[in-house]
Amino acid sequence: MVALKLGVTANDVKNVIIWGNHSSTQYPDVNHAKVKLQGKEVGVYEALKDDSWLKGEFVTTVQQRGAAVIKARKLSSAMSAAKAICDHVRDIWFGTPEGEFVSMGVISDGNSYGVPDDLLYSFPVVIKNKTWKFVEGLPINDFSREKMDLTAKELTEEKESAFEFLSSA
Repeated sequence: MVALKLGVTANDVKNVIIWGNHSSTQYPDVNHAKVKLQGKEVGVYEALKDDSWLKGEFVTTVQQRGAAVIKARKLSSAMSAAKAICDHVRDIWFGTPEGEFVSMGVISDGNSYGVPDDLLYSFPVVIKNKTWKFVEGLPINDFSREKMDLTAKELTEEKESAFEFLSSA
């Protein structure tokens, strides 16, 4: 979506973050993303200069993407999930290029972003020698904090429901 809006290829956009759950609360964050425009790397937020689109249509479209794929194809979105798995395997095998990171659902223990421990939560990570590490120290604005907390709350509730179910089985 960012690439289309800026008239570049998807390969020209990097470091977009998906925070949290794989649900309608996931939060696509471009605050740390970069785009190559006319041979020069610039911040996506600065390049777009469209706060209302970035906080509105962009977020909601990404959050509803799975449902939109199912509706459009009248089939499962399994191929989309399969593509994501292949991308993760590629990233783990080859690592992330210097200066780039990917979003990956990993265990939240030890993160510096205030996400509770013991959740499988999507974070920005770098991968080297087949080992992932959190990208540390990214500034989080108030809008992002609210979205990140909302998706963490949902994951916490899902985890609690799963444990309740398992303990009663």
